[in-house]
Order: sequence, then structure tokens, then C-alpha cells
Amino acid sequence: METLTPDQIVAFEAVVARVSPDDRAKLHALKDAAAAAAEASAPHWDFDQPGHRAQEHLAEAFGAALTDDHRRALVAIWALEMPARVPAANMPPAVMELYPEWIQRLADFLTKADDPYDRDFWAKDVRISLVLSVPGARTQMIDLSSPMGPGQILRHAREGWGWSVIPAYAAAQAWKPWLEVHTESRCLRDFNEAGWDRAWAAAAEICKRRPEMAGMLGSSWFYDPPLEEISPRLAYLRVNPLNNGAFLIHQGPGDIHTQRAATSSPTRAALIEEGKYTARSWIVAWPRAALIKWADARKAEPQAEAA
Repeated sequence: METLTPDQIVAFEAVVARVSPDDRAKLHALKDAAAAAAEASAPHWDFDQPGHRAQEHLAEAFGAALTDDHRRALVAIWALEMPARVPAANMPPAVMELYPEWIQRLADFLTKADDPYDRDFWAKDVRISLVLSVPGARTQMIDLSSPMGPGQILRHAREGWGWSVIPAYAAAQAWKPWLEVHTESRCLRDFNEAGWDRAWAAAAEICKRRPEMAGMLGSSWFYDPPLEEISPRLAYLRVNPLNNGAFLIHQGPGDIHTQRAATSSPTRAALIEEGKYTARSWIVAWPRAALIKWADARKAEPQAEAA
């Protein structure tokens, strides 16, 4: 696979050229240290940590003069280095075949140069350009290392959500690092059952190449069990993994979950406003053995290849 096309190289170089020659020199001087700091923080539970670490290096170099053009230029510099980083990650074909589209979207987004640089988009672009997260489908990206500590398992049990997660946690050796899926809101074409199946299946292929991974997990309000009644069209997000060996861990309510649950559904928004529904975040954890078994069975189905 050609990691970058000539047009993409031109696009990324044009993004870098928006800043002055002196500023370009500063960015090239800090890029390796910023990348190392971002990479070191990637296994943290907070998805935004690599972006925070990169931001710290930019702030130190530019101070009050720091702009979104500098942020975009740094991502573009890292994107130009992806021909070395992507092969080094040793990703399976299920991931590699998605890179052309993801890289083109990154080039288009940086070229468009919307201000301000949305914090979530910055976090995702840092991770993608440094191959700390990889494509799982057109809408889903997969972090290559996320933790799931025993504290949240014990809290789930103590707060009355069930004790069965404790043996499930132990059986999965869930203290090991996990892959973790995130939604890319700039392209929602694969936010459907086939798209999510594709992402889970890509994770299974990564697990085959990385035996140290415990499996793949996701964390969101859309795994909330009441949605099976309130928003049945989203039930597959929780039901499909659970029916094939995954388990759930309760995280709790929060303003961000309420906001996101209400945004795309007048029905949920009305129930939340009336106090009839409280959006709660849950982790769905799909252990590697069960995930790989499901993915291999799916691969044998003719319709899976057309998804």
C-alpha cells in the first residue's frame, strides 16, 4: 500500500507552509520530543492525553503566539512521517485497507483549516498521525493500548450492578492492555450495524497479531441497557457483543453523556427533560478469545465480505 499519495504529500506540505519559516524550524525541532511524550501517555485511560502532551510542547515553543495553524502544521508534519510509522505498527489488512480514506480525510480537514481547532478533533488527529490509534472502519478508530483497572470493576459490583463482572474480569486477564474503539464524528457513514461489526472484526485481527492484548472495549452512553426500549435501533451496539462473550461495566451518569444522548434524538431529549431517563456510560469489554471466535465465524459468512 502506498501510505501517502503525491497529492496528499503536497496537501500536508501546504499546511506546514502556512506558518513562517522560523516557526517551521521550531516545529521540526520539537516534533520528535512531542511525539515521544504523546506516545508515552497513550496507554492512559484519558483519550486526550497525547493531545495534551503535544499541546504542552507547542505552548513551550510558541507561548502566546501559538495558533491553530501551528497545531495543524504539527499534525501535518507527523502525517508526512506516516510512511515509516504505519508499517512499523504491523497492522492487519483489515486496518491497512482503510488508511487511504482516513489519510485523505485528514488532508482535507487540515487543508480546510476551520477555526477553532475542535479539541476532540485535535486529540484524534494527534493519535491517528502518530499511529497511536488506527482505523477500524470508516467511522470507528481503535486505540492500540487502553487500561481497565480493577477499581471500576469493584465499584460496579459494590454499587449493585452485579458481581459477575469479577470472574469475567479475571477470566479475560483484563489487567492487560486493551484495544479501545472511538467514534469519529467527522464521518458517520459506518455508524450502523455493519460498520460496527467491521470495527470489532478489525480489532480481532489486531489481537491475533498482538497476543498481549486482552481484547477490545468501548465506553459510551450508547451501551446503556435502557436504550433497548428507548432507542431500539441502537440495541445492536450492546446486544451483539454481549451475545458473543462480552461483558458490561457501569461507569455512571454525567453531563457529557446527557448532552450526547439528547443531541441526536428528540425522544431521548424529551425523556431526559422530563426526568424519565438518565443517560449512563457503560464499558463493553469483549475478551480476545471470544472476540476472535466471533470474528472468525463472521468471516466465514458470505455477507460479511460485502459489509
